[in-house]
Amino acid sequence: MKQKRHFSKLTITKKEEKRIQFGHPWIYEDEIIESDFIENGNLVDVFSEKGKYLGTGLYSSLSKIKVRILDHNANETFEEGFFRRRVQYAIQYRVEVMPSLECVRLIHGEADGLPGVTVDLYHDILVTEILSYGMDLRKKWVYEALIDELKKHGIHIRGLYERNEGNLRIKEGLEQNKGWYLDLPQLKKCEPIICIKENGILFEVDIENGQKTGFFLDQKMNRLCVQELARNKNVLDICTHTGSFAINAAVGGARKVTALDVSEYAIQVAKENAIRNDVEEKIDFVVGDAFEFLEEEIANHHKYDFVILDPPAFTKSRKTIASALKGYQRLNMLGMKAVKRGGYLATCSCSHFVNQEMFENMLLKASKEANVSLRLIEVKHASYDHPSLLSIPETDYLKFFLMQVI
Repeated sequence: MKQKRHFSKLTITKKEEKRIQFGHPWIYEDEIIESDFIENGNLVDVFSEKGKYLGTGLYSSLSKIKVRILDHNANETFEEGFFRRRVQYAIQYRVEVMPSLECVRLIHGEADGLPGVTVDLYHDILVTEILSYGMDLRKKWVYEALIDELKKHGIHIRGLYERNEGNLRIKEGLEQNKGWYLDLPQLKKCEPIICIKENGILFEVDIENGQKTGFFLDQKMNRLCVQELARNKNVLDICTHTGSFAINAAVGGARKVTALDVSEYAIQVAKENAIRNDVEEKIDFVVGDAFEFLEEEIANHHKYDFVILDPPAFTKSRKTIASALKGYQRLNMLGMKAVKRGGYLATCSCSHFVNQEMFENMLLKASKEANVSLRLIEVKHASYDHPSLLSIPETDYLKFFLMQVI
């Protein structure tokens, strides 16, 4: 140790030590050998069985993930300046890799060294979710740093809306809530409906009632891919939500687009988004079940040039991976049958529990069942503002496969 430490101590197994040394930040309950008494959310120094300092993290007394490592620097004090630097690094990265900061994810949890913290920027409104007890205690530092750093880039934040509704908050001992954060003088309540421009297309974002933080920013570059391929094609967009893929296809010159979602509210917003972009005459919006709709289209011999499958996560647990893969296989088999030979299929999974290898094997089984072959064009992931770390597989969650059905 390079300086005297004043944090509580915790010792972990050799197995967990190896994971930490390879860069994974989580320490599980059953890998702890001994520890001091540690209050929920406090900082804790982590040591190997031989007494080697491995890092300092935030302790969670209720979660199975007991510690989330913040840094491995024995000289770090983890005061406000530490968190401010993390915010600075996160914003600078987005400035360098994204075309603009109009609508981007600014903080992506562990991938930005701020565990359990999600922050999205919609024009001049921040929408946040915090799933870590320790980070919830320190969120004001993060919020202040965000406002200060964005001001340097010409963005003056009007309001900050918290979407703290995830079930993980309960496991962390936190209350679920949502609403405007007003504990900083420059913040105020704002209209929760915002209009953003992504890929040159206008979208309405409902930060109060929309899914997640209001809009799925992670598909930004994948939507552009669809826009570029859709020209002169008859397109089917399954699980369209508020119409993002469908409208990109229409703007890209699709001959006709059919957009389906089970949510009447989502379809109504999608219709308004289509009108906003002058493509409402090109798109038929349908409220219905994805499986039932595809089965009916196949039975009626309706075929499409391009089918897009973007369902919600079929599993949020390792225990349900097998059933999730069955669901993905059935959906993709039906999607493949709905594509004309020589047509195209874009298919996604947003569950990190279903990794890329599992998803590829599922697609092979689905193609055999559909009696087609697949020509892989490209495998894409989340937009650059949703970075992943090789040392943390959980950060690489979104898979987007673009294929030709032959």
